[in-house]
Amino acid sequence: MRATKPDDMPKIRVQEAASRRIDEIYRYTRDHWGARQADRYIIGLFEACDGILTRRTLSFPIPAEFGIDGCFFRYERHFVYWRSLANGDVGIVTILHERMHQIDRFREDFGL
Repeated sequence: MRATKPDDMPKIRVQEAASRRIDEIYRYTRDHWGARQADRYIIGLFEACDGILTRRTLSFPIPAEFGIDGCFFRYERHFVYWRSLANGDVGIVTILHERMHQIDRFREDFGL
């Protein structure tokens, strides 16, 4: 049996649209509730994303009307959309607030 090195383990990859959304979430939270709360929220968000790899975070298939293969989960007030990448890593595609029109924003982040 081959020992698994940390480099062999799948990784979380935050893609461009998701990175922009994380920045927006952080700034909004910091401006409304302070840096401590913004830090707590973002740390929790990343812990939930890490849970994809261990199946600790419960995810669901993206609805067919979105036209994209992948999954999503809810973290507090946001929906995190992700997909498996060809190399086995997990790509965090976008993160949308529950009040956003999900399909329109999702398509915008994918350039559809």
